[in-house]
Amino acid sequence: MPNTVLVVDDSKTVRNLVAFIMKREGFHVVTAEDGMDALEKLREVDNYDLIVSDVNMPRMDGLAFIKSLREMDSYRDTPIIVLSTEGEEQDVESGLSVGANLYMVKPAQPEKLVRNAKMLLG
Repeated sequence: MPNTVLVVDDSKTVRNLVAFIMKREGFHVVTAEDGMDALEKLREVDNYDLIVSDVNMPRMDGLAFIKSLREMDSYRDTPIIVLSTEGEEQDVESGLSVGANLYMVKPAQPEKLVRNAKMLLG
């Protein structure tokens, strides 16, 4: 059974690109437009194996979404990759401090994204 990845980004182009990259590697992918949409998607699938999330999004940003995830027993240990245009040191620290496992700056290099995803999934 393929690993299921939730891709959260307010940019349809980025969502589709990341989904394409991950699907090509055999992952099952679900997408969400922002943190609120992503929380709703958590009810649709039993458990996601990996989350890839942007930071700057409407309604609920990525940091608030990740913090919410880490408060849920079923997602306390799920690997999370932040994929953001914000790449300053304080941005990276903020992402990691709320519970992200890895912080990548856009544009994502497909090979690096896949390699990191596979590494986090073991």
